[in-house]
Amino acid sequence: MQRQSLGFDRRALAVAAALVTPAFAQVSQPAGVPALAPMFVTAARNAESLDDLVADVTAIDRDAIAAAGADSLTELLQGVPGVEIVQNGGPGATSGVFLRGANAAQTLILVDGMRLSSASSGATALEAIPLDQIERIEILRGPASSLYGADAIGGVIQIFTRGGGAARQMNASIGYGTYGTIAASAGASGGSPVARGSVEVSQRHSDGFNAIANPADPLYDPDRDGYRNGSVNARAVLTPASGQSLSLQYFRSRLDNQFDGGDAFNDRTVTTESLWQARWASDFAPWWRSRMTVGDGGDDSVSLTGYGDFPFRTRQRQYAWQSDFTLPSGGASGPGAGRSFGTLTLALERREERVDTEPAFAVDERDTNSATAIYRVVAGANAVQANLRYDRSNQFGGKTTGAVEWGYRLSPTWRVTASAGTAFRPPTFNDLYYPGFSNPSLAPETSRNVEAGLHAQGRAGSGTWHAQVTGYENRVRDLIVFQCDADFNCQPNNVANATLRGVTLAGDLGWNDSTLRASLDLQSPTDDASGNLLPRRARRHASVSWSQSIGAVRMVAQWIGSSARYDDAANLRRMGGYGIVDLSAELPIAHGITLFARADNVLDKNYELAADFATGGARFFAGLRWQL
Repeated sequence: MQRQSLGFDRRALAVAAALVTPAFAQVSQPAGVPALAPMFVTAARNAESLDDLVADVTAIDRDAIAAAGADSLTELLQGVPGVEIVQNGGPGATSGVFLRGANAAQTLILVDGMRLSSASSGATALEAIPLDQIERIEILRGPASSLYGADAIGGVIQIFTRGGGAARQMNASIGYGTYGTIAASAGASGGSPVARGSVEVSQRHSDGFNAIANPADPLYDPDRDGYRNGSVNARAVLTPASGQSLSLQYFRSRLDNQFDGGDAFNDRTVTTESLWQARWASDFAPWWRSRMTVGDGGDDSVSLTGYGDFPFRTRQRQYAWQSDFTLPSGGASGPGAGRSFGTLTLALERREERVDTEPAFAVDERDTNSATAIYRVVAGANAVQANLRYDRSNQFGGKTTGAVEWGYRLSPTWRVTASAGTAFRPPTFNDLYYPGFSNPSLAPETSRNVEAGLHAQGRAGSGTWHAQVTGYENRVRDLIVFQCDADFNCQPNNVANATLRGVTLAGDLGWNDSTLRASLDLQSPTDDASGNLLPRRARRHASVSWSQSIGAVRMVAQWIGSSARYDDAANLRRMGGYGIVDLSAELPIAHGITLFARADNVLDKNYELAADFATGGARFFAGLRWQL
């Protein structure tokens, strides 16, 4: 079966495999990071100032990624408001994120604007995207199908890979840590104003630890489960004339990860994520900018087990034409008087999904054509965004989604926001056509969300502060649930509804050489019929980080905590709450050379993100970074 399941009934799936084969954006970052870049593109599909967005967002830049000292992408994301993670073992193991309590497959993952996920399972192999290749990350919370189409019920996480400008730049890093972990990366970029290019390569290896810690688990196998990950990212940009550019990109990452399969075989999954795209951008007029993109996202996965090999090869060919129009400005009054502008974005897209598996599926392709309109206006104290999108699939028919978002600046300190939107997620090819365990009659999952927020920001002496509270309710209907009867006849069905309700509190305080950040999520992601918590989601989770610079030394301490969760839908298998402390530090030791070190889970807490799976205890990693 394709990768290890992140669902609650992983034993049933393992046996099956053996048998069948806010008007103003929130700026919040993990652990003590510098000020963010002032632009954000995911919330409106167009570069806009963070101060003018009508969305609940978080951005993490390259400096933030380095300072956080995280082992993996999912580990980095767990410090973001609204995000919980699940991981079947250590770094390299199958992982996912729950954004505002939504299922892992209900959050859309984009890489440089492209979908990079399995067309058969719908999941994105976050564990196969190395942090060394990432320039920045943007997290958009709340339904966003009206912007991007299918799967964005919980929100969107967009990953932007590293590139470079015309000036010559070079970078390299090397490090060593617990469990024989070795990591190295290198990159170079440069060129001229007319032509420039970049290439980044990375390699990581770890002996790992035993993924399943409970000897009573039927999949237990007392061995080390390590991984190897190699990646390359290359791009070229041609600018033949002012306002005209052609960019070409290629990304590839191969992850070989071992896991426990309940036998003496060296069970492992080899996942290859690949992406290529070409994009032409043109300013037809000062008020009209157009972009045309063609690309392909590939996900090849093969699980090598004692029961046989299970290959899944999928492709998503993607075409897009987007035009952004600047609208005439008008007068405005109120606290923001003097600021008035608007944009209209129109986009046409086509996505062609192809699946190649063994055994073969009855249907192995799906095409979706889409049209999107986005209207944004900032007029004085008011900011409004309205989205409308229509997706037409040759498999599930048409879906129309929309959103309306509004914000009002009460004063330079206080701001309020409100929004409502819809989203959907179609059944995957596995849901519809996996031999013996599927249901071709499934309908798409749908959701309706409303939310409101209150923001405050200001200065206190030599420091600055920001605080916000956001409340939301997202009603998800026709959830696809995998069910088995007493005779182990199994198939997915649209039999459940869920309500994702919660409040997020977040804030930060910066003064002199110190930064304090904190977030708290109080949520109730529950099954409507039973009132039970959805699997592996907590009612409370929080993070606190403190960054301090002393001379040239920069130190960061972060605490991440969660209340109890359940590993199953019936809420019978309880996983206790936890609190872990991570530390990191960096020291420039020569021109362009920085010594860094980090210690994860320094109190050596024994906790679970998925029942029976180990999390590795206390870990240490140190190395050198070079930047020219």
